[in-house]
Amino acid sequence: MKRFDDTSLSLEQAATAFAALGSEQRLSVLQSLVRAGPDGLSMGELGTRTGVTGSTLTHHLKFLTAAGLVIQAKQGRSIICAAVAYDMAEALSKFLLLNCCADADETHEGHEHG
Repeated sequence: MKRFDDTSLSLEQAATAFAALGSEQRLSVLQSLVRAGPDGLSMGELGTRTGVTGSTLTHHLKFLTAAGLVIQAKQGRSIICAAVAYDMAEALSKFLLLNCCADADETHEGHEHG
C-alpha cells in the first residue's frame, strides 16, 4: 500500500490531521492500525479489535483517510485499512517544532534554546 511521504505540511494539512486525532475512537482505530503494521486490517477485524463497528467505524475512517493518516484499498471482497501515520506523525512533529524558539529572547536567562 502507498505510504505518506511528504514531510512538508501546510497549515491546512496539519490542522486537518490534528482535528482527525481529536477523538478517542479515532485514536483507538489509528493505534490498532499502527500495531497491525503495513499490511493493515480488514474492516471487520479493525471493528473487532477496537469495538467500533458499522457506520461509526466508516465515519471515523473517513476523517482519518481525509487527514492522510489512513489508507483504504479493496482486496477481493474486503476493504483493507492501513495506517500511514508513521511518516505523517513525524511530519506533524516537525511541523510543530519547525520554528521552535525562533521568537524567544536569546538573552533570556534560565532557558537554553536549541
